[in-house]
Formats: sequence, structure tokens, C-alpha cells
Amino acid sequence: MKFIKKRIKILIALFALLIAVLYITDTDYLIKAVRTIYMQGYTTAFLDDYKKFDNQKIENGTPQPWPNHKNYNSITETEALQKANKDWGTIAYVIIKNDSVWFENYYDGYNKDSKTNSFSMAKSYVSGLMGKAIMDGYIKSLEQPVCDFLPAFCDGEAAKMTIGDLSSMASGTNWDEAYYSPLSITTRAYFDDDLAKVMNGLKVVTEPGKAFKYASGDTQMLAMVIEKATGKKLYNYLTESFWKPLGSENETLWQVDSEAHDLVKAYCCIASNAKDFARFGKLYKDHGKWNGKQVLDSAFVAKSLKPRFPESPEYGYGLWLKNQKGKDFFMMRGHLGQYVIVQPEDNIIIVRLGHQKSPDAGVGVFTDDISLYIEEAYKMMNN
Repeated sequence: MKFIKKRIKILIALFALLIAVLYITDTDYLIKAVRTIYMQGYTTAFLDDYKKFDNQKIENGTPQPWPNHKNYNSITETEALQKANKDWGTIAYVIIKNDSVWFENYYDGYNKDSKTNSFSMAKSYVSGLMGKAIMDGYIKSLEQPVCDFLPAFCDGEAAKMTIGDLSSMASGTNWDEAYYSPLSITTRAYFDDDLAKVMNGLKVVTEPGKAFKYASGDTQMLAMVIEKATGKKLYNYLTESFWKPLGSENETLWQVDSEAHDLVKAYCCIASNAKDFARFGKLYKDHGKWNGKQVLDSAFVAKSLKPRFPESPEYGYGLWLKNQKGKDFFMMRGHLGQYVIVQPEDNIIIVRLGHQKSPDAGVGVFTDDISLYIEEAYKMMNN
């Protein structure tokens, strides 16, 4: 018995020492990571993890439900799509044709109103809010220096960084986009309770504005710029700029770093549903108009949907760009395979939400599941 008590005391002492080391080395965010992710049986963020974090509510206004197409749900999923949905844990698959719901199905206990994490689809909203801030006169242009709003980026190469650089992923910072490493800055940003401190610690290591490098930190910095420029919390600016005007049917949630600091995780973490996510794709498809009103400047939308850098044709300003079989698609895209995929000429929006995607090909590379979700949707519509 004495031996057991001694072992228990040693374990308690070691545990206390570990906690002390985490705080001393400023890696105490790992405690939250273990509690919210790893102890839940996951190795990375998951669809319903928003319930484990602090959130701010985004109210909806007068709902504008999507009408059902005359051929609503007249065709079932192809065999290939059924297999993909099962293998990769799809929870929502929706096809919107000519602004009407042509097909929708939900899986694994989820329904049309279920909230799930947007992950990096949120980046598209933040870029759109930047365009709105320019339209509203809070920001001069894409060329305005980040230094005007964030003093930590006023020296050396950092002084060259523009707001447009942040939206197009060309900041030149040392951000490391590593989702599965517990010690990466991406993991720290997800769990740290003071995001501004994390962002202000970034260093500019290459000249900004010269090349695309996917970096969630760029979007987080952009959010901080928008809040400084507008004097509004980003979740409130989203509410008044897009969520209410676009007739979202459900209120939503946006994760914040903590109640104390109240800064949104701008690079991720809007909890909503497939058909409300689809509204933002429709806004860009329709050149920034909603019900005849110019909600977002059409010139900004057009610029967003073209590559900034010819050598990186996959990205514009806050949106992914893909050519498939001669058709140009743009998309909102998030971790584990959250997609709003739009083909403007055919007036098609495809939304897929789920637990995982096809095997990862690397950061910024299109995975095979995207092509499958597009191809099978067209097969269904052609039948």
C-alpha cells in the first residue's frame, strides 16, 4: 500500500511539473488541445468541436428560404457518390440549380439545420468583409499598408505588406500551415486564448506581394485589420453585411479565442449549415448582387475570382479557382472537405460537408474528392 501511495504521489508531482513546464514555455495551449480534441478521440479539429470553444452568436434576419426546383430530389445519388459519401463521412450534399434546390440529402444523423464547423470556408467571408469595408469607405483599397492598422508590421519588409496581400495569401510571413503538429503555430492559434498576441509575433521573412503561400495567419491578420478599420467586431460586421442581408435561415456561431479577448478565429470556425453557406457562393456568382441590391462591389467580386499570380492559378482573393473539363469553378474550401463549389455559367452551386476528404495531397493542392463531387453532380443533372 505504501508503495502504491508513493507511486501516486510521484505521478501527481510529475503531472504538476509537466503543467508548470507548459506554462513556463508558453505552450499551455496544449492543455486545451488535449482536453477538447485528443481526449475526444480525434487527432485534429472535428466538425462539432465548436461546442468545446467560446462562440459569438450571429443573428439571422428575415429568412429567405431557397425554393425547391421543379425536379427537386427526382434523382438519387450515383453509385460513385454514394460510395464517396460513405467512405469519407459526408453529412450534407446539396445541388442548387438556377437558384433552386435541385437535390439535397443529409447523413449520419445530421439534417438541413445542423450546425457544423466551416473551417477555412470562413476565409472567404473574411475576404468578402474586406471588400465590404473598402466599399463602405473604412479601407482605402487593396493597396493600403497593413501597417496603418497593425503597428507590429511597420518595420523592414513588413512595411511593404498590403491588405490585398493578406487576402491573396502573399504576406511573406513565417506562418507554418501544419494541422497535425501539436507544436505548430496553426495548432497554437486554434487553442490559444490570445490570438492577437500570436499574430503580432509573426515575422515577415520574404518580400510581401510576390507569391502565393497558403497561410491561415494571413486571414487572421486581415480580420484584425478589418476590426481596426471599422471599429466593429467582425462577427457583428458579418451579421450586418452578409448574414442578415442574404436571408440566412438560421442564426450561426463564430468561434472566438476567449471571452476575455473576444477575437474571432477568422481563418476558420463559423458553425452553420449547407444551404446557408451556399448563399455566399450565390452572392459571388451574381456579381455581388442580392435581390437586385448591390451588397458587394462587382469589380471587387470580379477581381476576387481571378488569380493574382499567374504561377498560382488556384487562388484569387479569398476564393479557390479550379478548371475542370473546360469549366471554370470557384469555391469556398475548408479542412476535412467542407466545400461550396460554384459554376457561374451553368448557374450551379454544389455544397458538400463532412468528416473527412480523400487522402491529402498537401496544403493548397486540390484533392480528388472535389472532382468527384463535381462530376457526379453533373451526371445526376444530366440524367
